Amino acid sequence: MSRLASSLVRLQALLAPGELRLEEAFCESFAGDKWFAARRPDGVVLARSAASVAAVLRFAHQHRIPVTARGTGYGYVGSCVPNRGGLVLSLERMRRIKEINAEDFVAVVQPGVITKTLQDAVEKRGLFYPPDPASRADCSLGGNIATNAGGPRCLKYGVTRDYVLGLQVALADGSLVRLGGRTHKNKTGFDLHRLFVGSEGLLGVVTEATLKLLPLPPGRACLAVGFDSTRTATRAIKQIFQAGFLPCALEVADAFTLAAARQRTRSGQLEGCNSLFIVELDGQEKSVRREIRDLERVIRSRKPVFVDRAVGRAACEKLWQLRREFSYSLRDTGLTKLNQDIVVPRGRLEDLFQFSAKLQARHGLPVAAFGHAGDGNIHVNIMLDRAQPGGEARAQAALDELFRQVLAWGGAITGEHGIGLAKMRWWPQAIDARVRQLHRQVKKALDPREILNPGKFV
Repeated sequence: MSRLASSLVRLQALLAPGELRLEEAFCESFAGDKWFAARRPDGVVLARSAASVAAVLRFAHQHRIPVTARGTGYGYVGSCVPNRGGLVLSLERMRRIKEINAEDFVAVVQPGVITKTLQDAVEKRGLFYPPDPASRADCSLGGNIATNAGGPRCLKYGVTRDYVLGLQVALADGSLVRLGGRTHKNKTGFDLHRLFVGSEGLLGVVTEATLKLLPLPPGRACLAVGFDSTRTATRAIKQIFQAGFLPCALEVADAFTLAAARQRTRSGQLEGCNSLFIVELDGQEKSVRREIRDLERVIRSRKPVFVDRAVGRAACEKLWQLRREFSYSLRDTGLTKLNQDIVVPRGRLEDLFQFSAKLQARHGLPVAAFGHAGDGNIHVNIMLDRAQPGGEARAQAALDELFRQVLAWGGAITGEHGIGLAKMRWWPQAIDARVRQLHRQVKKALDPREILNPGKFV
């Protein structure tokens, strides 16, 4: 028996029956996420409590066993791939909503709670948890916190970080600490709880989160607008802001994405459309109805191919269903989608779509660009035919060029998904040497034996 196997047998005695699984076939299902890398861990802990998480980390710290925390595995950059084996610490069974408090406007949750489950629960109480990643029906709140997840509504409401008031965190040595609190303002010392938001499991493991809630806006209205070009669409988007509107969400898609969506949905409405955006307003019902008419007048001045209006929750959700089909539509093409979540300054939106068209022409690879137009976070997806000779090398060259240009514009190589394994190649370009060293110093202070999610960007 190997030294690691012997250690895991001893760990089993510290946990409840069934919490530690060592069967190879079972462990294989925890080898990766939605990216292309995978490695089977030596064991999987199905933690049921903060005490279990702390016990695992205390043991792993003592025996220098790698530990990779995992939610539901819906990441896109390999963040939860156990790159050096050891243990996967799964939090998916910690799914309790401990509290929804309508007077304090907070929810207290375990990390395995599915995002949409919380949203549905609070909305029944007239409350609102705005962060809405596209995978909200499948992804967990702990994973959202680890990646600082966004989504369409972050234009108006902000990202996951803006809703984390407090955390209980298990540190690398098994210590459990409470950071932040449940008040909506707190300036007692450093904002240490925010240090763990977006940390990709490199600094500690979230075992409980206190999240800020808002009143649920009673009124919603949407416009889906088709244009003959992305140039016209991006200029119309600019005009929306110039007219003083702050939409709840504003999503845009290019010609390749719409062609794939048209093929999947058989939508005749998308004929002759080379770009589309969906814009949503929310607030009080009367004011939203008035504002959506005013917004439609602004948009019609740009001579769109079509404008489709939806008022009310049910009608808006039906209209948004087209946006939710984009990823599935691209999958239907049979090509491999190299999903990038770059961010450019808002004023560079038109430049980005022009650049992605040139990228496609230069490298002979389709590019599907769609995403969060309101904050410049566009998913520029290189569509790769893996059977085509030389395709992977051209794809890498295209990605090198994409990230180089995004950084030259003052943008970022990731806005939602994180670095993980997928973006390690560009990490040194994105962050200068002194700041990379600062990351390492923080990591060393909190995880001196480097057991947490090793082999990643720090």
